[in-house]
Amino acid sequence: MDGLRFAPANEAPWDDLQAILTGAAGRCQCQRQRLGDHDWWYMPEAERAAILQAETHCGDPRATETIGIVAYQHDEPVAWCAVDRRSVYGRLRGSPVPWQGRDEDPDDDSVWAIACMVVRKGHRGAGLTYPLVAAAAEHARSRGASAVEGYPMLTDGKKVIWDEMSVGAVGPFLAAGFQEVTHPTKRRLVMRLDFLGNGG
Repeated sequence: MDGLRFAPANEAPWDDLQAILTGAAGRCQCQRQRLGDHDWWYMPEAERAAILQAETHCGDPRATETIGIVAYQHDEPVAWCAVDRRSVYGRLRGSPVPWQGRDEDPDDDSVWAIACMVVRKGHRGAGLTYPLVAAAAEHARSRGASAVEGYPMLTDGKKVIWDEMSVGAVGPFLAAGFQEVTHPTKRRLVMRLDFLGNGG
């Protein structure tokens, strides 16, 4: 896509990330997957935002840790993807979806997960999640991941509200080389990309 680039969140200004996180995403502040439903539900929105700001280290390019990537098109912030070690996502750890039908160690920090994607309103429907998933996978690989997983939704051609699609659709994961691992529910898949040479 013309003019599209990706930056680790610590290299993006905080205001750019907040320009993407509006509506339900603004209320969530990308904390529900990390905290789990119970802790997230009772936490004020401002506190969620403070945690996200601390986790991303937005605006600090010298930081060695961050938890996602920001997409820019012609220098305008257009999308966000949360990608980090799978073990840090409390909601994933407490859900049967990632673990059903396979023997996985939830504490294996070498496996990363794409937990959430948000495309800024006004830029949706342009196919941005395809390069976003590929860039998130490369971000994980470059930081030593042996594999990265996603938990996308099957839409069966039906229109799905954007907030529900924060986990992504299957197509972008297939295009990035992910393969289906399990099909634990009618609408959700577990997909995975292993990185040869990174211990995977």
